[in-house]
Amino acid sequence: MRTEQLEYIAAVTRLGSLRRAAEELRVSQPALSETVRNLERELGVDLLERKRSGSTMSAQGRELLPHIASVLEALDRLRAAAGEQHRISRMVRVGTVNAATVPLLVPVVRDFRATHPVTQVEVVGVQQTEIQRALREGGFDLGLVNHLDGDDVPAGLETSRLLRGRPVVCMHPDSPLASRPAITVEELLREPLVAMRSGYVMHRFVHRLLAGRDPVFSYSTDGAEMGKLMVAEGLGATVLPDFSVIGDPLERLGRITHRPLADDSTHVLLMLQRRKGDAVPQAAQDLHQGFVRRAREMNGVSDPVAPTACTVGA
Repeated sequence: MRTEQLEYIAAVTRLGSLRRAAEELRVSQPALSETVRNLERELGVDLLERKRSGSTMSAQGRELLPHIASVLEALDRLRAAAGEQHRISRMVRVGTVNAATVPLLVPVVRDFRATHPVTQVEVVGVQQTEIQRALREGGFDLGLVNHLDGDDVPAGLETSRLLRGRPVVCMHPDSPLASRPAITVEELLREPLVAMRSGYVMHRFVHRLLAGRDPVFSYSTDGAEMGKLMVAEGLGATVLPDFSVIGDPLERLGRITHRPLADDSTHVLLMLQRRKGDAVPQAAQDLHQGFVRRAREMNGVSDPVAPTACTVGA
């Protein structure tokens, strides 16, 4: 068994495709495929399920993935102890819904970069169902997702609650809505609405809030960041968790503002998830702790972070 065999299978799992893994590793796809098959023959199990749409980890592969990650992490520690200055380092992949808060994400990644200068962090914005699928299959190390009150927490994932906020109406400071202390549903219906596409938690919330009624005009977009940019350009208003707006660069620049919804008591939770029971690489553990620590600061809690995050239920 060779080190590159383990690195190759980890890359295929992370990228979900032999072709994309071959491109990243700069080897030919036939050579990569043969290396993985040799490892499968040596171990006596099929690590991958090969389909037209790509390659994903098999059930047997998922059971072995924590051990593969542990071996690669141990090799990284050995190289570091020997004083090698390899630029090839373990990558930590974070999936995030687009309504996750910039004031949480950016400081955490900045601090992590200062203490892990050769570990890459890849932040991928996708829908919640894709994040949770990739966490189960080993494609993401961590996932930032939103939950509404009463939502179920998927089985097989360890979930830590980071932030608890309220849905708010985000608008341009010159909007007539900005003069109101709180926004009613009727007022919201009279404004152009920048709505999240189906599949996002805030799409589900707004659909429930409007009870089937249509605003005077609506846009549809993928995620909060584009929604906030459209609001900053005066195209309309959008509904987001308050933690996605407060402290955002556009808010600090005076390009957007927000008001609460009248007569609404809904809470939105920003959760940090990872696969339960995995042997988590040290870099991913450190980034996980960074998110928890930053969330405690944003919540006004100064106590040190506990060594393991609590798991919450529905």
